[in-house]
Amino acid sequence: MALTKMTSTIIFTHTSSSSPSSSTSRLICFNNTKLQKLQKLTISHYRRSNPVPISISSRGFSTTIITHCSSSSSTTATQVNNETSANVIDGKRVAKDIREEIAVEITRMKEAIGIVPGLAVILVGDRKDSATYVRNKKKACDSVGINSYEVRLAESSTEEEVINHISKFNDDASVHGILVQLPLPSHMDEQNVLNAVCIEKDVDGFHPLNIGRLAMRGREPLFVPCTPKGCIELLHRYDIPIKGKRAVVIGRSNIVGMPAALLLQREDATVSIVHSRTKNPEEIVRQADIIISAVGQPNMVRGSWVKPGAVLIDVGINPVEDQGSPRGYRLVGDICYEEASKVASAITPVPGGVGPMTIAMLLSNTLLSAKRIHNFR
Repeated sequence: MALTKMTSTIIFTHTSSSSPSSSTSRLICFNNTKLQKLQKLTISHYRRSNPVPISISSRGFSTTIITHCSSSSSTTATQVNNETSANVIDGKRVAKDIREEIAVEITRMKEAIGIVPGLAVILVGDRKDSATYVRNKKKACDSVGINSYEVRLAESSTEEEVINHISKFNDDASVHGILVQLPLPSHMDEQNVLNAVCIEKDVDGFHPLNIGRLAMRGREPLFVPCTPKGCIELLHRYDIPIKGKRAVVIGRSNIVGMPAALLLQREDATVSIVHSRTKNPEEIVRQADIIISAVGQPNMVRGSWVKPGAVLIDVGINPVEDQGSPRGYRLVGDICYEEASKVASAITPVPGGVGPMTIAMLLSNTLLSAKRIHNFR
């Protein structure tokens, strides 16, 4: 499979898996309007009409859809070794260590003052992925000794009902952290709901006052959002220096990209943010000593984007079709692991990298909240 980029031309190249050397190409020209429409098409749409691996690209990463990447791709600009050179940053192992540390602290707290941290989760609707996340969080709470409370509401519930449950948990002394599982149904105002959570129990770190404090020098947030906090914790646990390094964050969401950039800045890195309107993103990313990617586009960051020796933190968890998998799909990150792992010095896998750290940081924030509320050190 080869990929060629032109200003407003896309070349589709199909390579037969049985004969890698043979390929056929179709060249299709799009004007800007059609390119914008192309962005909205899903990977599954292309898969239905193209049974072979397909790569689609246009200038600017916001219009890139890559469902397959291979280190043997003829377009990889960076010369790489035959063997993987990067150290694997094992988020699963680090998260396990953190959970064990938390369990020890919770036992000490219970024995000293009789307090057990409590986490309340509110789930609205019947999304399977959200239900899975909530189930995993409950399991993680049980594993370290945190009491968990759960409220499940119908998709048709009103915003007022959700806020009423939040208010009850705000007033409940046995609850030290409140989490509203996102996304909420479309008829609810997400900001109104999140703002209803008492800032002292905002263990997700989404309250605007927490984000504001994170952005200001000399101020400390009560809580840091869990996923970006997990990214920085991985760098610390692997003794990867941040101070003075050039860091690039790909994506600027309120949940990951923006707070990750703020955290890196607090660690004295020189930070750039690459987003959907950034010109020449490859050139900017290629200058980075540390890359955190959180855009949700499979295999977007190629080996040719990576500076030799860079450290890569991949937040993306993207399902791509894989007929060889029992589930019919596999999970990949935003970074093409096969290519980038031969250029980087360290890289997180997907799955098993940042994902486990997110829940570990949620448990850490809940313990921190209980300690703060009860003045326990």
